[in-house]
Amino acid sequence: MERRTMTTAEGRPVANAEDSVTAGPRGPVLMQDYLLAEKMAHFNRERIPERVVHAKGSGAYGTFTVTNDITRYTKARIFANVGNRCRAFVRFSTVGGEQGSADTERDPRGFAVRLYTEVGNWDIVGNNTPVFFIRDPMKFSDFIHTQKRDPRTHCKSPAMMWDFWSLNPESLHQVTILFSSRGTPYGYRHMDGFGSHTFSFINAEGTRVWTKFHFKTEQRIRNFTAPDAEAMKGHDPDFAQRELVDAIDRGEYPRWLFKVQIMTESQAEDFPFNPFDVTKVWPHADFPLIDVGVLELNEIPENYFAHVEQAAFAPANLVDGVGFSPDKMLQGRILSYPDAHRYRLGVNYVHLPVNRCPYGANTYHRDGAMQFTENGGGSANYYPNSFNGPGTDAAYAEPAFPLSGEPGDRYDRNAGNDDYTQPGNLYRLMSPEERAALVQNIAGSMSGIAGEKREEIINRQLCHFFRADPEYGTGVAQALGMNVEDPTAHFAG
Repeated sequence: MERRTMTTAEGRPVANAEDSVTAGPRGPVLMQDYLLAEKMAHFNRERIPERVVHAKGSGAYGTFTVTNDITRYTKARIFANVGNRCRAFVRFSTVGGEQGSADTERDPRGFAVRLYTEVGNWDIVGNNTPVFFIRDPMKFSDFIHTQKRDPRTHCKSPAMMWDFWSLNPESLHQVTILFSSRGTPYGYRHMDGFGSHTFSFINAEGTRVWTKFHFKTEQRIRNFTAPDAEAMKGHDPDFAQRELVDAIDRGEYPRWLFKVQIMTESQAEDFPFNPFDVTKVWPHADFPLIDVGVLELNEIPENYFAHVEQAAFAPANLVDGVGFSPDKMLQGRILSYPDAHRYRLGVNYVHLPVNRCPYGANTYHRDGAMQFTENGGGSANYYPNSFNGPGTDAAYAEPAFPLSGEPGDRYDRNAGNDDYTQPGNLYRLMSPEERAALVQNIAGSMSGIAGEKREEIINRQLCHFFRADPEYGTGVAQALGMNVEDPTAHFAG
């Protein structure tokens, strides 16, 4: 293969790329050295802003194949026939850490799936947990601040985390998952994924059902113990990235079974709790998993930055036959995710190869920074118009979903909510060994709480553990070295 000539970004051939243009062998450097200026200017801009959350991640391409008929629930074209297949891209990530953080930190894991369908990109943007810490998007920035760095010490702060969690008992379910062994998964291949939120399916007759999305790993669940996760942080902080790349390069393609839960609108009305509350799960006994398809990852991108770092998922990206729900956290993410991408990548991020719909898109969006397409050519950039521009189609209208309560009020997100039964049930489902690990992991974290509010924060959080299950609270209290004779009385209130 003939060696190509290096050029500048504008295509000018380069004669020397190692020595600056100087006034004599000892310098100084001349301003006319355009190549030096170009290299330094580009280098200064190589780092785009990292994601505020999910900053460090891994990604791969693959395929999604439909294996079961669910057309009774949805008219989405991808599900029209068993055997339908489309290209997919998945990005896994930690949540709270920065780009240089370790892959084995105790943290939820992002699990974002993009299906490149004939009628647009469909993003399922969730985590490796079926629930989340909060149920109202108003709390999101506050929560994330507690997972980042203390504004004074610029260090991670257990006091910040546990203060927030103790003041927001809705977080107890996710906290219980986080401090179990599921908080330190063995890479990305050995964990399940969830859409977490409630979405809707709409069929050809216009009937809506509510649905939750599950990706069940075929590699078997595997987790690090807390000591092993800590050791791996020092041995290989990029363990999950390396493990995924090496497995796919060996031809060991990871697979997940895509399943859904279905709830009718009438079932939702009679349900004992809010089915759109992302801090809770739907019991599988009442709403069993229904097989849908298989997701397989079989291709590592040739360039990490171009594909993984510039990938921009959003739960707003749905396809006809899949819709939203009144889930408050979902509603907030519909707005915030595309807004974050416009800030981080620029308004034309949708044209980047990893984000572009391969089957085309018809909009009236024009201009903006880094517009590298034909920018609509000479066609009309307004709607409606008389020049045969793209128009709307009422066939794609969705049925409205009913609302409860009077609009325009700020309703108490905690009113009437039971934040303790499901975390307690989860604790009681664990084996004795799993309970012991959970308690030790929590105590290890809470022991790092410092400052004048230490006792107040610990006691308040212990109340939540006791309300979920007395044994749960007693175990944490004893692991913290507290003398607990009658814990339910001592920490009540």
